[in-house]
Amino acid sequence: MDTPASQAGLSHFLHNVLSELYQHPSPHVPDPPTCKKRASVALILRVRPTYNHWPTSSSIGDPSLTVEDRLDEFFSQPWVQNGDPEVLFIKRAARVGDRWTGHIALPGGKRDPEDADDQAAAIREAWEEIGLDLTTDDCIHVGNLPERWVTTSWGSVPLMTLCPFVFLTTRSDSPTLNLQPTEVASTHWIPLKALLSSSVRTVEHVDISQRFTKQSGFLARMAVRSMMGYMQFSAVRLLPSESQQCSSVPGFIPNEKTQPSFLQSLKSWCLSNQAESGERDRPLLLWGLTLGILTDFLGLFPPNNAVHLWKPPTFGVPDLRLIVSILTYNLRKHNKQQLKAAGILKHANSNDKPNALSTTSDAERPGSSGQAIDGHAYAVGIMLHGYYDRLRMAIYVFLAWRIALGSAAGFTAWRFFRRR
Repeated sequence: MDTPASQAGLSHFLHNVLSELYQHPSPHVPDPPTCKKRASVALILRVRPTYNHWPTSSSIGDPSLTVEDRLDEFFSQPWVQNGDPEVLFIKRAARVGDRWTGHIALPGGKRDPEDADDQAAAIREAWEEIGLDLTTDDCIHVGNLPERWVTTSWGSVPLMTLCPFVFLTTRSDSPTLNLQPTEVASTHWIPLKALLSSSVRTVEHVDISQRFTKQSGFLARMAVRSMMGYMQFSAVRLLPSESQQCSSVPGFIPNEKTQPSFLQSLKSWCLSNQAESGERDRPLLLWGLTLGILTDFLGLFPPNNAVHLWKPPTFGVPDLRLIVSILTYNLRKHNKQQLKAAGILKHANSNDKPNALSTTSDAERPGSSGQAIDGHAYAVGIMLHGYYDRLRMAIYVFLAWRIALGSAAGFTAWRFFRRR
């Protein structure tokens, strides 16, 4: 069943969301005490004309107007009102040792000392990675989404503060992109209505055995994986309306390879080396950090269920999955109450206004009264607050359970064969 937003036409709702983002920018988040690195990403939007409502010109509007007036002028055009809003994603180039190799992401990167501010870093990175100038008259900087702390080691070690900025290109034709081969393998315009659909929600399976056996060989990793399986993360299967491949990246034209031996295939499976695997054959899955950013954005559109569609990470092994579910039940329930207290889940059935922004007063908004906020004050951050601590506990319980089960099975077998 289609969402109310897709039935009514998404451009109307996009106009409301962008206006609210401009009027109510998310507050600044200071760096974690132990990490002073900052990074920025650009969420770039466009409206693709439809066949029956094609524009007569590629007018870019009057850049001297205020942002609100420019948005009103742009969305008043018939081809925009009947067009399909889309979001631009990149697929990162496959690089050995890169923690985000081959991932679907937004253009962006770390802030350099010469960048004037976080927004300047997003603009520079978009130009360097995909050759798109976000400072031209046909591009509107609308606002920003909640800043957040990026962590590793299951939320225990901060890496950087990430700042997402929202831009709208007002041209009716596709902007020319120049992809940096060492950074970007391809770009993809994804319709907003596809991102909002529950039918494309899926999971990404991630091998985490290397986190437990960093100094061990692939046999130890195989043992851990055989016991714990893969970790499952919420994901969205992307359906591009337009893609551009970077023909300079290795693997654009597959090399002729001989059939790998059994031992080579086994080692490749054990190590799960994404940089050397067939990345071009993998489906386009949006998950992890970038999905967290998109969840904040998509949650502003009716039926305001993006947060509900997102599920905390778990495991595929049935008994481990059950233990995780039991040990995190009360925490997940508590975190949902925190979402409601923050206004993120208020008026979830509203069909005409953005969810968290337009329905939450300034007095209710985190940080609006001068109180300090941290890098967890966003939808997925609140949902995951304290979650990984329970997840570690679940793994310890699972290992104890498996050891006890194995010991019981071994003792039973010993007694059985002893009596024979």
